[in-house]
Amino acid sequence: MGATVVCCGSATCDVLYQVERLPLGPGKILPKAMLEVAHGMATSAATAVARLGGRARLIARIGDDHRGRCFLQEIGEAGVDCTMVRSVLGVSSPVSAVLIDAEGERVVVPWYSPALGSDTDWIPLDAVAAADAALVDVRWPEGAAAVLDAARLAGKPAVLDGDVGPPDVVLDLAARASHAIFSEPAALLCVGGASIDEALRALGARLPGFVAVTAGAEGCYWLAGDEVRQLRPPAIEAVDTLAAGDVFHGAFALALAEGKGEVTALAFANVAASLKCRHFGGRLGAPERAEVEALLVS
Repeated sequence: MGATVVCCGSATCDVLYQVERLPLGPGKILPKAMLEVAHGMATSAATAVARLGGRARLIARIGDDHRGRCFLQEIGEAGVDCTMVRSVLGVSSPVSAVLIDAEGERVVVPWYSPALGSDTDWIPLDAVAAADAALVDVRWPEGAAAVLDAARLAGKPAVLDGDVGPPDVVLDLAARASHAIFSEPAALLCVGGASIDEALRALGARLPGFVAVTAGAEGCYWLAGDEVRQLRPPAIEAVDTLAAGDVFHGAFALALAEGKGEVTALAFANVAASLKCRHFGGRLGAPERAEVEALLVS
């Protein structure tokens, strides 16, 4: 078994619709394909870790309904340890509807029941400290903060998937992380700026750890001292970009857990995320390790 990564955050039951184009207004769209899949940012990252040869453990909240039971079965079969997923009695599981167009771009409409709660006293922080790295998303801030703090206290890499959310919440979590990887929209929302360079420099000035920004087909940017550097992804024909960022974060956290440096981890994650985009199905397109390493060598 490889290095252990604990992933904390969202767990959803998604319905994916493959359409020719995204809607511009009201009307009816007939999809070309439909798929129901257990998903969520931290969940997708965890399955990517498992696919890439790591040991993935998920901390999340799900309902105790039929969807929740299907979620646990599906993610468990994907190789993820779900013993730290909490099934909340009497609560409906989070769901998302996702439209994915012919270019692989998507629109996501998620719903999380407030009844899932925000308490964290049930999280086994000793398991976080024992892992080789931790990764959190922003959908459950209280849980993310607890996990980041526990990982940092144990001297382990503590990675934030900095997606779009309330800027004060995202920045608070980023300050707790050893490595904060923002999406381009989240970076611009948190600190403003007319470009990734400006946003990245502003984030670097206020955050104590490693900072990077993912930018889809443009790859990723990071700060090396005062210099902004870019790593472009391999050229692929995108079919579905859903969960590409999650795969990126999972691969990055796993590489850190294995003792690799940040730039090597970014290169590994860049290729993994690109390969994911070749397949419809969100996280189901996450690549095997051999695929990633073969493309890295080439």
